[in-house]
Amino acid sequence: MTVAGSAPLPSRARGRWVLALAGFLFGSTFLVVQGAVDRAAVLPFLAVRFLIGAAVLWPLARRNPATPREVRHGILAGLTLLAGFLLQTTGLKTTTSATSAFITYLLVVIVPLIGVVRTRKAPPLNVLVGVLLATAGLSLLSGGTAGIGRGEVLTVGAAFFFALHIVVLGEVSERHDPIRLTMWQALTVGVCCFFPGFFAPGGYSFDAGVWFAAAFCGVGATAAAFWCMTWAQRVVPESQAAIILLLEPVSAAVLGALAGEALGLAGAVGAVLILASVLVAELAGGSHPSAVGAELVLLHEDAAGSGACDGVDEATASGQPPPS
Repeated sequence: MTVAGSAPLPSRARGRWVLALAGFLFGSTFLVVQGAVDRAAVLPFLAVRFLIGAAVLWPLARRNPATPREVRHGILAGLTLLAGFLLQTTGLKTTTSATSAFITYLLVVIVPLIGVVRTRKAPPLNVLVGVLLATAGLSLLSGGTAGIGRGEVLTVGAAFFFALHIVVLGEVSERHDPIRLTMWQALTVGVCCFFPGFFAPGGYSFDAGVWFAAAFCGVGATAAAFWCMTWAQRVVPESQAAIILLLEPVSAAVLGALAGEALGLAGAVGAVLILASVLVAELAGGSHPSAVGAELVLLHEDAAGSGACDGVDEATASGQPPPS
């Protein structure tokens, strides 16, 4: 199958490996960003990070043809990312980073729940087992949560929007060029944060270390990692994608241990359980599935309105949704 006149879809196996790379790239930023966000306000940092990502992608994106509703879908996916980042960051002011990580990655539970609501069908057994293993491993790796307060509630909201990002990408990524769609996502977050960033404490008066962290995240964890997600989610189901992306906290923990941070026995067991969940979630194999059922209203209207103009066989492409 081809999408809007582009190259054939990748194999599902390649999609898994590319998603795993995305998880590693996301996890590689923790040590770099940890100190930077203590010296810079969140909004200007996000603005610079995502605008750098969009600038990196633009020379590549402009070589490829646009597709119908590409901008609309890119902005929609970008807004779910924006909401997730803002809620997560605000929640971090009144909760610990370990608790934030645990709650954020509960998106691995939220994504299949969204699928159940949309399709009225239970996820496959291997996905359910994978989710249980992932949740247990995540709890051990992060230490879980000691209680529920304002920060925890906000972070639950962040997890929902990151999960929704995976779902949205699963619906639309097959219809568009991955580089162009990723660029619009990054540009949406960057532009939305740019002007409010001037009114944040310190504005854009970053020191050299913060500029380096923003550039590092902009290239690796934005341009490259979100392109990996967009490219791979054309063929990897959303529930499996959510589990594979749990390699992010695993890679962050391993890199932290290599840098001298204590992982501990519980953390090591948690990392092993998460890796096991990735394997279990993929045991059922299967090819690119058919439509999963009722789409998000906005996307359903787009598909109905565009028809053959999108160059996509709606019977096979509408439902392969793989935190959006």
